[in-house]
Amino acid sequence: MNALFPFHATTRDINVHVAVTFLPEQSEPDRGRWFWAYHIRIENDGDQPVQLLTRHWIITDGRGAQHRVDGDGVVGEQPVVQPGKSYDYVSGCPLNTPTGSMKGHYHMIGASGETFDIAIPHFALIAPAVAE
Repeated sequence: MNALFPFHATTRDINVHVAVTFLPEQSEPDRGRWFWAYHIRIENDGDQPVQLLTRHWIITDGRGAQHRVDGDGVVGEQPVVQPGKSYDYVSGCPLNTPTGSMKGHYHMIGASGETFDIAIPHFALIAPAVAE
């Protein structure tokens, strides 16, 4: 387990690690807006390169409402991760509740042309308590 990335999942020799940071400077609790940044590291422990084609997220707010996000790549890229290498990116998530969670998967293609999904671990979005 990696202390810098407390959430992780492994699928087919591909490790997905996640770290989350609450961003108070971008949050406005008085207006019902909380914002987090999440840092993802995708590590290829296999022996073939893989490319991330699409992402699929399920974002759940503190009331249980779900929002699905599907799209090409991540942060405008469809990275190729070589064997023994990793790819890092940072993105963000706003919610209208002080708690929530995210989970999902990436759709990948291997060097042979085979496509497959790799899990993104479920992780919590929790704003620190604010003193009254």
